Amino acid sequence: QVQLVESGGGLVQAGGSLRLSCAASRNRFSINAMGWYRQAPGKQRELVATITRTGSTNYADSVKGRFTISRDNAKNMVYLQMNSLKPEDTAVYYCQASAVHVYWGQGTQVTVSS
Repeated sequence: QVQLVESGGGLVQAGGSLRLSCAASRNRFSINAMGWYRQAPGKQRELVATITRTGSTNYADSVKGRFTISRDNAKNMVYLQMNSLKPEDTAVYYCQASAVHVYWGQGTQVTVSS
């Protein structure tokens, strides 16, 4: 069982920045891919960015050039630096980790005002 705890969400004006963090509990199995997903009201959950254990990254087209995902394997942490935020980035952001099974955090709200 892997527990994920997100932090760093909040309210920011358009054009601003936020940094999300996700801490994963220790697990007997290595955590492979980690990522961030988001869900806006009335919409399906969508991929934002993922990162493998070796550092390969993948981004949604809508965030390329603005968001950066990174991780610290020693600390079991994954981060999402979000710059040039837009109102359409407003959503609950969820951390995900893959370690035999797929685990999700509880989510953190990001609200971008225009």
